Amino acid sequence: MRSSYLLLAFTFGLLSVTVKAQEKEHSNHLVNETSPYLLTHAHNPVDWYPWGEEAFEKAKKEKKMIFLSVGYSSCHWCHVMERESFEDEEIADYLNQHYVCVKVDREERPDVDQVYMTAVQALTRRGGWPMSMFLHPDGRPFTGGSYFPARDGDREGLPGFLTVIKRLQTIWTDQPELVEQQAEQVTQAVKSELEARIPRSLIPLTSDVLDKTTASLAEEFDQQWGGFGYSIANPNVPKFPTPGNLEFLIYQVLELRALGEEDEKELAMLTTQLDYMALGGIRDHLGGGFHRYSVDRFWHIPHFEKMLYDNGQLASIYAAGFKLTGNIEYKQVTDELLGFVTREMTDEAGGFYSALDADSEGEEGKFYRWSREEIKAELTDQQYQDFADIYGITDDPNFEQHFYTLLLKSSVSQIAKERAVERAVLEAKLQPIREQLLGLRAKRIRPLLDTKILASWNGLMIRGFADAGRLLENKQYIEIAAKAADFVVGRMKDEKGHLLHSYNKGQARFNAYLADYAYMIEGLLALHRATANKKWLEHAETLMAQQLERFWDRAGGGFFFTASDHERLIA
Repeated sequence: MRSSYLLLAFTFGLLSVTVKAQEKEHSNHLVNETSPYLLTHAHNPVDWYPWGEEAFEKAKKEKKMIFLSVGYSSCHWCHVMERESFEDEEIADYLNQHYVCVKVDREERPDVDQVYMTAVQALTRRGGWPMSMFLHPDGRPFTGGSYFPARDGDREGLPGFLTVIKRLQTIWTDQPELVEQQAEQVTQAVKSELEARIPRSLIPLTSDVLDKTTASLAEEFDQQWGGFGYSIANPNVPKFPTPGNLEFLIYQVLELRALGEEDEKELAMLTTQLDYMALGGIRDHLGGGFHRYSVDRFWHIPHFEKMLYDNGQLASIYAAGFKLTGNIEYKQVTDELLGFVTREMTDEAGGFYSALDADSEGEEGKFYRWSREEIKAELTDQQYQDFADIYGITDDPNFEQHFYTLLLKSSVSQIAKERAVERAVLEAKLQPIREQLLGLRAKRIRPLLDTKILASWNGLMIRGFADAGRLLENKQYIEIAAKAADFVVGRMKDEKGHLLHSYNKGQARFNAYLADYAYMIEGLLALHRATANKKWLEHAETLMAQQLERFWDRAGGGFFFTASDHERLIA
């Protein structure tokens, strides 16, 4: 694919079967993969294949449709569909008899994900994961959707997956001309979307462009709670950190200050969002770092997965926020975030892992939630008194009726001021309590850690450590960034010296994508700013030369998502 880079129950416990016993009973073609997500499916009764020629040749030879399932390790509904459908023997038997089944980790193959997600959106006007696509043996998409329950009636309003695959098999057998027509129409729609180019017209890059961008962001901004895209008409839309918007505001504040101009509007948007994210449950107040997004306007209840790319960008942003404002809360957020990444998401060789799942023991957020009784049982009466009111435990439960997601009512600085004590004194009381509860939490069954090391996300995290090291004057952070950069440039290249996308289990795989080059260059330049070591600049220049050679669109301008020698997809 060379699409222009326009960024265009199965009930637990009823079966006394151990994991090892399941592995002996079923093994499929994913057993030799390196993706933790694919390996979780390696012992499904579904006869999964990885994306590749073997699966497509089998489909052509046997004249079968391809069922393509795309997901990722921290996807809650991906796990639900696995439990409900892909571990179901009846469904697996039907799939194995009538389809060739292909499983893709979207984080390993974002190109495959982009092409077929475009098809899903063309068909359904919506998207999401798991992606469930049905393909002609030549790869053209016929129809598809997202999550399906196993059977009709399992979830109101959604057809059962078993019904879907049986109906489609009937159409495949009885109406091949309809399949051909639909596949061609959907493929042309995908090509039209992904191969479109922006008309070439010169846009003067004046300060007016920046002013209009700021005004556009202000229109989308939630002035009360921070964040972008909130609508009173649709208040249940998830709220994401959108670090790109925050970084733009930081650059605007710096530029306006350099020009001696007023920065109040930009700074207010930036600090409002940083303040409320730091208070809310989207921040892990015990372990550090941020969850992926909030399900409410107030940043209170998160969707619990933790992604490296979010935390890399937010490390840079909170460190910059501290430098701009002197707000000690931002420094603490940065230090705790980087402590979390160092402790839980860093390979001993230096690279950074991809993600922590939202689920454990089959339940979303179980690892992070608390009951009042748990906290009372762990703490002394005085500790509980010190902790409970500050972190919202004295209020009614805020998560699933009986549990709490920890959040701050006000900043520690504000609470200390209200209590007429020094912030350091209050923090000295709270810190050992947080550590005690973190130790208790560590005894729980942990969410799945996705140990893939992705060049793109490592670039963002390298920048996060390098920026924080420079802005907070912390040499250890810079050393961690340097070790990670050495890992990527030393171990994640092919025999031609080209960057590779993914590393796990001692093996680097897949041609790099544009984001791998762009974010690694960004991380290397941040290291150069932090150290003045010329080697980082030289590495960045080497990657930039490769990026220009392999990704630049000489005809239309801009960069392609994939390199000129990348595998060709349908668009």
